[in-house]
Amino acid sequence: MIQPRPRTIPEATVARLAVYLRVLTALADGGRSTVSSGELAAAAGVNPAGLRKDLSHLGPCGVRGVGYEVRTLSDRISRVLGVGRSRACVLVGIGNLGSALADYGGFGSRGFEFVGLFDASPARIGQRIGGHTVRSVEELEDVVAATQASIGVITTPAEVAQSVCDRLAAAGVKSILNFAPVTLAVPAGVDVRKVDLSVELQVLAFLGQQRLGRAGQLEPVEEPA
Repeated sequence: MIQPRPRTIPEATVARLAVYLRVLTALADGGRSTVSSGELAAAAGVNPAGLRKDLSHLGPCGVRGVGYEVRTLSDRISRVLGVGRSRACVLVGIGNLGSALADYGGFGSRGFEFVGLFDASPARIGQRIGGHTVRSVEELEDVVAATQASIGVITTPAEVAQSVCDRLAAAGVKSILNFAPVTLAVPAGVDVRKVDLSVELQVLAFLGQQRLGRAGQLEPVEEPA
């Protein structure tokens, strides 16, 4: 018997599915039972055709003339994204950004739990953030092994991010979210997502400049005959 090949979902679509899930969760919390493709697309910041194309990767999940059942679609996206079970995460670098991430309570409801916070500064070690005590970075490998952490978050300065990444990968962490402004090299089998806030701000600045430029353009004036 020939087994069907697993459905491959593009990475960009996966990112948008996470946004749809966030919107659907808010709708469910507000008591909504159904949502149209137009409403869901608008709330997620995409066009309806793009939304329908993304959701086609999940198989049939809408009803013509009705839209989508919020709970059903939310459950299906959750299963595809694998957020139904808790994933242990470690965070290295307890500066301003790292502290804010560690103290954010919304990760737990989405299936992500910090099981270790680490820093190299003696002034940071021992602090309590988000219900956890900051440990010395020297304990990183032991905690990863004890908790089976599968995700590592790096919020360190750029000059030490690669060494932290190497240690995480060697300890068995397979997924790394990198906030440091540097491109990381990882071995095969380790996935890295980079979040560069300065790049995102520069993109916004460019878009704002374009918008101002278009607004400043005058309509052509027709010459009299």
